[in-house]
Amino acid sequence: MSSPVLLAEHLSKRFDNGVLAVDDVSLTVYPGETVGIVGESGCGKSTTGKLVLRLLETDSGYVAFDGQNLATHSGQSLRDIRGKLQLVPQNPQTSLNPRLSITEAIAFNLRTHGWAKRDIAPRAASLLDMVGVPASYAHRYPHELSGGQLQRVAIARALSTDPKLIVCDEAVSALDKSVQAQVLNLLVELQNELGIAYLFISHDLGVVEHLSHRVMVMYLGRIVEESTATDLWQNPSHPYTVALFSSVPGPGRERIVLSGELPSPASPPSGCGFRTRCPIAIDECAATRPDPVTVSEGDHHQAACIRVEERVPVAAAMAALA
Repeated sequence: MSSPVLLAEHLSKRFDNGVLAVDDVSLTVYPGETVGIVGESGCGKSTTGKLVLRLLETDSGYVAFDGQNLATHSGQSLRDIRGKLQLVPQNPQTSLNPRLSITEAIAFNLRTHGWAKRDIAPRAASLLDMVGVPASYAHRYPHELSGGQLQRVAIARALSTDPKLIVCDEAVSALDKSVQAQVLNLLVELQNELGIAYLFISHDLGVVEHLSHRVMVMYLGRIVEESTATDLWQNPSHPYTVALFSSVPGPGRERIVLSGELPSPASPPSGCGFRTRCPIAIDECAATRPDPVTVSEGDHHQAACIRVEERVPVAAAMAALA
């Protein structure tokens, strides 16, 4: 296997208000691969993305992009790296400058990364064509485009510097379902054509399953389960993942409604962070924080739950309580 384009180890971030947003998170993304991070709002997904991009500084841990430790770079050298490490944010209506035409928005990114003036206009036109925005829109302003068209422009802007990795932070959540599908298909086509890797952050399991090769499930700042998308969909093993999957409509699927509120990340529960909402929690769950347990060797499927370690059939046990 090739070397990872992104390697993050033991990332942690606590904000000044005491919130522990990210707690010992490690992940890898390989060239041409999509890794999804899924979880409820407030679980730390977007903060993880910002740590990876070094938009936030880590309290502890290590981020390497293309073999280079981001913490050792600043100024122009960090800017050069960021040309290959780009972001597609959630809302293009706020991420695109309303005073710049869509061509100017792409040109600004190219100028920032040192492109020659004569090459900028042809490059911008080529990118808009690549993402399916008509040439006649080139000099329009953001308020003149639909949400789907704006997100295509945001993708074109991210592509402008030939990135190796794009962090997609809830990149389709603000779009209608039909438009979501079009943008997701575009991302897949671009990956197949250009070999880009994605770190895809979303609260929508269906979106993540559609796009991702591997998926990481996050709860209260920690990764509680990780697997290939196919194996995770067929065999969710952490109680939180089982509950998440039960909320996706499907034939014969019994909805598991979790009781209680999401604990405060400023004061998480002892032991397993999910135990206060878990239908099959036992006393031991409060005593120690669970380490990941191998569920399936071939799919590198792991879940951080002592009931999985006991080989309790978690999905069946939770369905019986639904």
